[in-house]
This record gives sequence, structure tokens and C-alpha cells, in this order.
Amino acid sequence: MAGRINDEDVKAVRDAVPIDAVVSEYLQLRNAGGGNLKGLCPFHDEKSPSFQVSPGKGLFHCFGCQEGGDTITFVMKIDHLTFSEAVERLAAQAGITLRYEEGGYNPAHQRGERIRLVEAHKIAAEWYAEQLALSPEAEAGRVFLAERGFDQGAAQHFGVGYSPQGWDHLTRFLRGKGFTDKELVLSGLSQEGRRGPIDRFRGRLMWPIRDIGGDVVGFGARKLYEADNGPKYLNTPDTALYRKSQVLYGIDLAKKEIAKTSRAVVVEGYTDVMACHLAGVTTAIATCGTAFGGDHIKILRRLLMDNGSARVIFTFDGDAAGQKAALRAFEDDQKFAAETYIAVAPDGMDPCDLRLAKGDEAVADLVEPRTPLFEFALRQIVGRYDLDTPAGRAAALDEAAPVVARIKNTGAQHEVAVQLAGLLGILDTQFVVKRVAQLARWARERGGRDPRPADRGAPQQQWAQAPRSGPSGPALTLRNPVFATERELLKLALQRPELVSPAFDAYGIDEFTAPPYAAVRQAVQDAGGAEYGVQDPQEYLVRVREAAPDDTVRAMVTELAVEPIMKRAVDEVYAGTVLVQVRRRAVERRIRDVQSQMTRLSTGGDQAQLAAVQNELWILQQYDQALREHGAAAL
Repeated sequence: MAGRINDEDVKAVRDAVPIDAVVSEYLQLRNAGGGNLKGLCPFHDEKSPSFQVSPGKGLFHCFGCQEGGDTITFVMKIDHLTFSEAVERLAAQAGITLRYEEGGYNPAHQRGERIRLVEAHKIAAEWYAEQLALSPEAEAGRVFLAERGFDQGAAQHFGVGYSPQGWDHLTRFLRGKGFTDKELVLSGLSQEGRRGPIDRFRGRLMWPIRDIGGDVVGFGARKLYEADNGPKYLNTPDTALYRKSQVLYGIDLAKKEIAKTSRAVVVEGYTDVMACHLAGVTTAIATCGTAFGGDHIKILRRLLMDNGSARVIFTFDGDAAGQKAALRAFEDDQKFAAETYIAVAPDGMDPCDLRLAKGDEAVADLVEPRTPLFEFALRQIVGRYDLDTPAGRAAALDEAAPVVARIKNTGAQHEVAVQLAGLLGILDTQFVVKRVAQLARWARERGGRDPRPADRGAPQQQWAQAPRSGPSGPALTLRNPVFATERELLKLALQRPELVSPAFDAYGIDEFTAPPYAAVRQAVQDAGGAEYGVQDPQEYLVRVREAAPDDTVRAMVTELAVEPIMKRAVDEVYAGTVLVQVRRRAVERRIRDVQSQMTRLSTGGDQAQLAAVQNELWILQQYDQALREHGAAAL
């Protein structure tokens, strides 16, 4: 059983790996002000970025789905790892050697399953690449690549390799590296044979498939020999690492340029990706043995950030299969906020063939946006009908109008409806426009809501619009100035403890009227108070999160630590104002309680007790006056 990772090493990993560097491996981040960054949440679908990262605090929080935490939490959630696996992965990136309690460190047995499978794939990819470069048997693979315009340097850049024709060459090699038969079968690198595991890939050209973080998670294998009775392309089966519907070949190489240029080129094969990148189109990616679908869109959307200038260009062969693939892509078109286009070479060549025949410039020219995908889809539909007859035009309209009605942008929907009328040769343009609008309205009514994505707005607005889960109590709404001020003070205590310490640590839990905020105040106290945050800001937030009694309060801590403070210029004066507002409201509540108690005692109560209560009221009133006149100095 794996030992527990030393606490000091966990802290070292947190400190060594910047959270923005880790998160930006998976999605595009841009400035959100106040030292924070924002992007599209990788944990739920959204159109407007509500996912915020605070590099200074080492935390992330989504104001849409409430996911949040530190760097380790992010890696755990995004890659479905255990705590130990996430720490091990980050430690490997940072070059930190971890120490394990309860038995010491044994790398062969104490790493998580996913880490082991990733390591097996990494070693396998290196071994396959070495075979391609050095093995005489791999000549067929080298010839295959050369015939398609790829030299040894290109093969090395993309990590292309070769799997020998023998039964268990890789299996025996990985056994020698300490991997068990169970791990090799789980990884998909081996499969069960009559006498034990054998290599899954034999006598094939091998493309390593990496996830967006750069880890090899599977392989695509191309047949080289006529005697091979298997399919032309053979991919890794679904495993704990690899889901073909959730990976894009080349995404590890293309992601930075996609994010930088807000542009992605979707091609059909591994050699097409290679051809595009070598021709300077470094935003090219491809699916791995499956149609382009919703999970692929999620990956791209996080990189494209759905800004108005984003472009996705699909390249498909000009044959019937290519046209069918384009129409399938169009079915998911409205999941993009980006504009989608299709590029088909006039002679139907794919990018690899085009590069061979006409050079790099022809490939770069091919993927310049030509035809909007919706226009291509409509032309394919309309082309199946005889538009010379009224019946043909009517039938084409019946099939095409629902397609246009799915366009969520009403302005674009109107323009496309006008174009559809022109394609059909229907002179009454308004008839087509109204038909499309009617279908769109019916679709909304059947769904029970407007299909257009709601604007999530700013984090503060979200709190004002909906109650939050958490400790029982009144629904949190920032229309309530009391809640708004308490929230602001907690943000200051978590983000700028030096501005509110030591005064904040003297505030009672009962000075926070919203139960979730009272729970956060308790967590701060249990973590050593805001004064500890002045000494060690990063460890302070870790301790507050750990002191939270449950995941709900922990999520609230993360949210408050990341959410921007309401005032642009945050200084001691502002912090003092917030401190005074919270304290004065607490004093005013206590004054009302004391006055109520006095009323009860004045009608026959204990006179000594009445005198004590009157004295308390006088002290409270004097304190309230001092706070009004002197502000934070009276605290």
C-alpha cells in the first residue's frame, strides 16, 4: 500500500508549480483585473468565462459551477486523479523528489495507477521511436513516411515510431522496466494471448497520441504489410487514460498557437496534421478514429475562448465520405461561438497529398476560410432536390429551414434565411424568413426555455440573483448590504490580511450574520487568524481551506479568496471602512437586543439587573458614536 506523502513535500509542490502555468495547459486565460485571470470553465459548459485563477494565492474558482481549489485540486479534477497521483505528477514537473511516510519511497509500487500507465506509454513511445530510427526491420515505415514527404526530423518532431512484427517485443521490454502484466493489459499496450500478454501493435507505423497536457495516452497504428489482416488504422482501445472521443491528435503541439490566434484547423488524419504543421499551419489537429463531436468541441472552446474573431476550419476530402463528415460536424456547429468554415481542395486532395503535389504554400492557402460550414451544409441539402419545380423547392425548404432555425444568433439566423431563399430560388424572401423564425420559436417552446445561453454576468450579480447552498440560513443575496459588507471583509481577510490584522481577529463569529460567512470566519480563526496570513500568505490559505468543516465551506473559502475586491484601489482606508461597517452593524444589533431587554425589565423586573443593562446600553452607544466619529481608530 502506498505511503502517505510527506506534508512538507506537498507544500513544496504547491509552492513550486504556479497554478496559472498548470491551468493554461488546458485552457486559455486572460486578464481579469486585480491580479486574477479568467477563462472558460473546463468543468462545465459555458459561453462567458466565469472561471477565475488567482496566481498570487495559488487558487482557482468557477463562479458558475462552484468548483474551486488549489493547483493539486485542479489536476485531480481535470485528469481524474487521486490526491497522491496529482502530487506525484506535479512533483515530476517541478523536479521534486517526494518522501513517503509509513514505509518510505518505492517508485515501482507506490505510484498511482494512472501515473504508472502514463509512464508505460512514455517509455513505449520512446522505444517505438528508437525502433523506427535504428531498426533494419523498420525500413518499410521509413519508406512510407519518405513517400509522403516526411524525413527523419519530421518523424522525431511528432514522435513517430515503429512496432516490430514479433509477438511480444514491447511486452518483454516493459516487463524489464518493472511493469506488471496487469498494467500492460490495462494500458492497452498489450493484450491477452494464448500463453500470456502479447503486443497489441505489431508491424505498424506508430503515432503517439498525447492529451492536452502532453502525456502520451494512446497510439494510432498504420498498417504497413499486406499480410497484416487488421484494419488500415488501429487505435488504442478505451482505457483509464484514453477515450477516443475525448482526445485530439496534435493538440499538445497546437494548443498555444490556437489560443494565441483564436483559430483551429481540424483535419482528418495523422499525416494531415504533420503536413499542416510542417507547412506552417501549426493550429492543425485531428480526431483519432472517430467523428468530430461534442467532447472535442469542449477541448477547443476552452482554448478559443469563444471570442467573436475565433475561427474553426474543417478540411474534408471532397468525396461522399468527406461530405458526410462535414455534415456531422455541422450538427454540432452551434456548440461553438466561433465561426466555422469548411475547406475542400479543388481536386479533392487531403493536406498531406496537397503538400506533396503543390508544396507548403498550397496547404496554407487551403485552410484560409472559404465557405461557412452552414452554407456548405445547406448547399448539400438543397443539391438533393429538383429546384426547377415548386414541389422540389418546397421539399428542400422543409429540410433546410429547421437547420437554419437551429442557429442561436438571431441576427445570423435572419441573414442565413435570406441566403436560403436565394439558394432555393424563392422570390418571397420574407416567407422563408418567417418560416425559419416560426420553427425557431417552436423549438424554444418545446424545450421550455430560450435556447440562447444566458449571460452569466459578473460574480457579484450571480450572488444577487440566486440563493447559494451551504450552511442553513437566509438566502445569500448581495442586495442585502449587510451580507455584501460581511463578504467584502472576508475577502479582505483572505486576500489582504495585512490590511485588516490584527483587528479582524478580535471579531466574533456572531458578527457575521450569514451562516456561510460565519463558517468561513470560524475557519480563519481555526487556521491561526488573519495575523498568520501576514506571516505566510500562501500557506495561510491552505490552512484556512483545510480548517473548513466540509466541501461547501471549503468552496466558499476558495471563492472569497479569488473573487475581486469591490474597490479598485484597495488600501488601509478602505479596509478600515469595511471593518467599521461590519462592527457598527454588530453594535447596532446588540443595542436593539439590549433595548428590548430593558423594556422587559422596566415592567417589574430586577432593578439591579436593569441598572446593569442600562450601563451596557450606554457603553454600546458611546462605542457606536466613537466608531461614527473616528472610524477604524476606534476599533
